[in-house]
Amino acid sequence: DKKPRARIKTNTSHFVRLLSYFQIPILVTLERSVERKGTLPNEIAKHLNDGARIFEKDFFDLTKEKAIRSHLAGLKRKQALVAGCETDVCVLQSCLGLLQLGYEVFVVEELVFSSARDTDAAVARMRAEGIVVVSYKTLFYELLEAVDGNSHGDKMRRAYGPFPDDLPDAL
Repeated sequence: DKKPRARIKTNTSHFVRLLSYFQIPILVTLERSVERKGTLPNEIAKHLNDGARIFEKDFFDLTKEKAIRSHLAGLKRKQALVAGCETDVCVLQSCLGLLQLGYEVFVVEELVFSSARDTDAAVARMRAEGIVVVSYKTLFYELLEAVDGNSHGDKMRRAYGPFPDDLPDAL
């Protein structure tokens, strides 16, 4: 079915734009072989910020890749937002790996997907391990922090420019 796939591409594109707007580092992983598995869709790639890095990986858990671990350490951050596929394989194993490395891990519920019809067990396991499942809307407003017209909102606009009107607050 092409409808869910198109929705995921659109939603992920908005998410990447949101992260880019707030200058949040973006790390993209592609499973090898990229020729067989597929590249990053152009609808998403065109919104990557200058600091975004794309890595190819052989492991389901991205933290098992030395270059990715090194890059993550260099960012000097202790929180990770996770989106992508497969919820019950790569997303699950990568989130567990990030936890083991000491990260606070947040999974954006509208932005994880799988070829499996039911990923409830994987999501339940993530929650049981301490991974926080957030909605895009919640994340959106946590990043925005304040309503327009107050001093904090004005400070944000000075730092980042006007907030894009076409970014939805829910996907």
